[in-house]
Amino acid sequence: MRIEHYDTVTDLARCFALMRELRSKLTNEKQFIAQVQRQQAQGYRLAGLEQDGITLALAGYRLLENFIHGQFCYVDDLVTVSEARGQGIGATLLNHLAVIAREYGCGQMVLDTAISNSGAQAFYQRIGYTALGLHFYRDLT
Repeated sequence: MRIEHYDTVTDLARCFALMRELRSKLTNEKQFIAQVQRQQAQGYRLAGLEQDGITLALAGYRLLENFIHGQFCYVDDLVTVSEARGQGIGATLLNHLAVIAREYGCGQMVLDTAISNSGAQAFYQRIGYTALGLHFYRDLT
């Protein structure tokens, strides 16, 4: 297994189907690529864990800084192909991102998950993450 970063249009197109498993609102590959490119301009990176040329897991992340966390790595997205879940692939990918984050001076990994997603919460706690607070939002539409 190896870690890859996806930057080109061709690379991103290969990621669409797997990202759609996590983000069901994604319906159009071209729109997905355009959005990733906009997010890349804001520091977003898309990394994957591959085996035999097949992407088994994806993680979208950003290296950021704020007054709460100092320098940190924020994980926007994490998804593993359904048939490979429970095999430690997501944890391996997050651990790799932690290495990158440390190299850039980050002191924390930060992510959000839905309150209703107890499976993800259990996964994150199992691999060493601690719940810190609640994430609030306000719909402006």
